[in-house]
Amino acid sequence: MKFFTLLFLIIVISCNSKHEAEKVINKTDTAKITTNETILSEQYNAVTSNTEVIDTFVDSLNIAEKGKCKVELIKHRVYDDIYVIVKFYIKGRNSIKDPETWMIQNNYSYETTALMGFEANISDFNNDGYNDITFISGTAARGANEVRRLFIFDQQKQNLISMVNSQDYPNMLYNKELDCIDAFLVYGGCSTVFLNIEGDSLKEFASVELFDGLTVTTYDKKGKAKIIKKDKTNKAGYIRYKNFNPLKAYDNY
Repeated sequence: MKFFTLLFLIIVISCNSKHEAEKVINKTDTAKITTNETILSEQYNAVTSNTEVIDTFVDSLNIAEKGKCKVELIKHRVYDDIYVIVKFYIKGRNSIKDPETWMIQNNYSYETTALMGFEANISDFNNDGYNDITFISGTAARGANEVRRLFIFDQQKQNLISMVNSQDYPNMLYNKELDCIDAFLVYGGCSTVFLNIEGDSLKEFASVELFDGLTVTTYDKKGKAKIIKKDKTNKAGYIRYKNFNPLKAYDNY
């Protein structure tokens, strides 16, 4: 009888010890899981706080071949750096089976210093009947200079071409008078610069400068400058010109 009583006590003690061990193991596992969830949550919050979309712009009604093309602008921050992505699509390009599918043609990416919105301007900058696009892409030293990137639609190549030096020419306009692009640069004085599109660049062919008088300059195909008019007695202020020979100023600019 004593033997059976002793055996019963041993079995009970063994079961209790096993149960307590299981409790400890379960507590340890729960703690590990909780810790892992906390780490993942902290990592996710760190990622989301270090990246954000600042601004977006989409147009599929006015750019290039209206209704058949689409441009998408995305400005995003990664840590302390800001980037702009430019995507250009054509509907049904290389996709006969699904003519409504937007097929990407161009994908550009730039670092930018501009914190403001895109303020996109869609209009025809080369008088070919297809709308192009500019958007604010940088911050100028002087507030009067609005720095933009210009993208020209090439109908033959079905591409949106980035003008690589367009940020050098603030306040760009299409010039109907000379069928070109002109820019207006403001500093201690001011200059109106007349530009032609050549490939993926803007090339100066004339300028009117108001600084220490008035100077009109032309440039040949190699960029060599020739002063065709100089008048140090001219005390005009900030004037934007639509023609350099003869001199014609914009009205109400």
